[in-house]
Amino acid sequence: MAVSFDCFGTLVTAERPPDPASAIASELEARDVAVPADWDEAFVERHVRAPEHAEVPLPAHVGRALASRDVEWADNAVRRAVVAAFDPVVETRPGAVAAVAAAGERGPVAVCSNCGVPELVSKALLRSTVDRSAFDAIVTSAACGFRKPASEIFEATAEALDVPPSSLVHVGDDPETDGGITNAGGTAISLEETALPAVPDRLDEVIG
Repeated sequence: MAVSFDCFGTLVTAERPPDPASAIASELEARDVAVPADWDEAFVERHVRAPEHAEVPLPAHVGRALASRDVEWADNAVRRAVVAAFDPVVETRPGAVAAVAAAGERGPVAVCSNCGVPELVSKALLRSTVDRSAFDAIVTSAACGFRKPASEIFEATAEALDVPPSSLVHVGDDPETDGGITNAGGTAISLEETALPAVPDRLDEVIG
């Protein structure tokens, strides 16, 4: 058996920019990228037609939004601007350290997170008190290409841990998205039913 954890809202809480469009615009300007006058409109427009539950990484969305206004940029300025715009203050949720440690006693452990911002999950974990080295894999929707509840992201997580999806137990705070693990044949532990500090005992029941 293996265990995966959702990141935001499960292991950590993190402050995010109240106005992502404005935060990204500021970082673009700092990198000499021209921000169109109607940036707020461009930012919320859909520029990539993606299948249901497919993830469009935020740098790709921002790049398409700028291109739709004929804005050009050099190198990886857009990616760096997006990463810089999301620089969170992180708090570790009570029970997270013990839950991850308990999971590690039972098999490989991963983070499986819906996150379209590159580096954000790793950055949040490094700023938390959870032992980053406790994770054998970090799987994000930006890297995987699919968002929970899609089976594909859970299958990618199981593959990263070298177990079949049916052997994956996923812990998360959102029953709708994190509960998608059941469609991949795995087991869900919802924080709506099991408080994070009680997860070690719940793992005893599920895994033994």
